[in-house]
Amino acid sequence: MWVLSWNLIFLPQSRNIHVCLILQPNWSQIYSGEKVTLRCEIKEGRRTQWTYEWRTTNRNFPTSSEYRINSATEADSGEYSCRGNREGFSLTPWSNVMNLTVYDYSDPLLLSPVHPVTEGDPVTLSCRDKKKQLLPNVFFYHNDKLLDSGSRGELNISAVSKSDEGFYMCKHSGKDSLQSWIKSVVISISHRLVAAKIFLSHKGACVFS
Repeated sequence: MWVLSWNLIFLPQSRNIHVCLILQPNWSQIYSGEKVTLRCEIKEGRRTQWTYEWRTTNRNFPTSSEYRINSATEADSGEYSCRGNREGFSLTPWSNVMNLTVYDYSDPLLLSPVHPVTEGDPVTLSCRDKKKQLLPNVFFYHNDKLLDSGSRGELNISAVSKSDEGFYMCKHSGKDSLQSWIKSVVISISHRLVAAKIFLSHKGACVFS
């Protein structure tokens, strides 16, 4: 008689290790054909050989710390996150989720913050063409309501509040951009500086508390 058995292995999670997903270029809306790199950074006190796991919308699952898209298509749009596997012994938590949107060349592009923004901070949204140049005569919408129209392709919010949350869109020459979601977060005064650096790391450097 043959006896079949399965050994299930559960890897413990290293919850005190921070994982950050960085997007280059540092905006989540890009045009088809552009090159994109997502980098998984793990903050850990000692030198460790990590392999990496990725959650993506397509079937390409690298084991390295970088996820490279050499020529983006609409199929690359979606949510991305990563985590580390330490030599088969433990797993890190999943990183922040990055939402990538790939646009057609003929559409205007609305550039907005990649991460949630801190309540009270200024935010600028810009409507640009495929060369990332500001477009003139742009209309901005918030939750389908017209906010502003004029010659400049930028919308400035001097101090973000909860009422500013929602979907934003810009329109140029009768063509609409895809919608971008903006979320604000409330941070206590004692942690405001550190948290703001995490949420607004637009230079591509991952800052850990």
